[in-house]
Amino acid sequence: MSLKGKTLFISGGSRGIGLAIALRAARDGANVTIAAKTAEPHPKLPGTIYTAAEEIEAAGGKALPLVCDIRDEAQVAEAVARTASAFGGIDICVNNASAIQLTGTLETDMKRYDLMNQVNARGTFLVSKLCIEHLKLAQNPHILNLAPPLDMKAKWFKNHVAYTMAKFGMSLCTLGMSAEFEKDGIAVNSLWPLTTIDTAAVRNLLGGATVAAMSRSPEIMADAAYAIFNRPSREATGNFYIDEEVLRAEGVSDFSRYASDAGGPLAGDFFVPDDAFERTDTKVTRAF
Repeated sequence: MSLKGKTLFISGGSRGIGLAIALRAARDGANVTIAAKTAEPHPKLPGTIYTAAEEIEAAGGKALPLVCDIRDEAQVAEAVARTASAFGGIDICVNNASAIQLTGTLETDMKRYDLMNQVNARGTFLVSKLCIEHLKLAQNPHILNLAPPLDMKAKWFKNHVAYTMAKFGMSLCTLGMSAEFEKDGIAVNSLWPLTTIDTAAVRNLLGGATVAAMSRSPEIMADAAYAIFNRPSREATGNFYIDEEVLRAEGVSDFSRYASDAGGPLAGDFFVPDDAFERTDTKVTRAF
């Protein structure tokens, strides 16, 4: 298993799960484009595309940091073209960029509704669409959407219908594109965490340090993504993967290193179907 010489196009990726996926690939000597908006340091959020690029290079990869708003078709087209030109193609597309606001219908202003749908659903569709012409030429092409299983239960919608619609829009891209491009040998899958992941979103929006202490590190998602990228694209497509289940299939049984400071049960993430918890022996409390 190796991603040496492979080229990844990652939307977002200046921090959190996207950066962890980039660094895991970089350790093999992969080429990574970080296509994100964060060019200047944010007062509350760590990292920029340039600090991410430095970390990727230090890990052993080659980095191309590009300022890119994935809501803008021209910017995405330019970023994809520059990636293919710099590295000779694109092997893997990771739709990591996402916007979140956990508000009910009456509390959700339409500006925020539009942002979530433009970044999550439309952005995933657009980035995938523009990468596909290059993926068709790759040896083992993958699209990976950081999106949940399509567990169509009202409980996932009732408290934040706008966010769920936008996030499930990413999942619908997996469902449809995996069938549409199966003949081209392009794998299209989703990956979602069993537990919450210690990211800026968790610390700022989902309970702060309390939930962060019940979360796993982004590296579990990175290791699961790495395993998926190394699977044959013609055999592994149309799946809604859960991180722990992916790694268990790879022979991993000890997950303590991903949550070394957790003193008790971990927090189960949004959108995880009940039967996914039943298939593991991880002690989880349903926080959402």
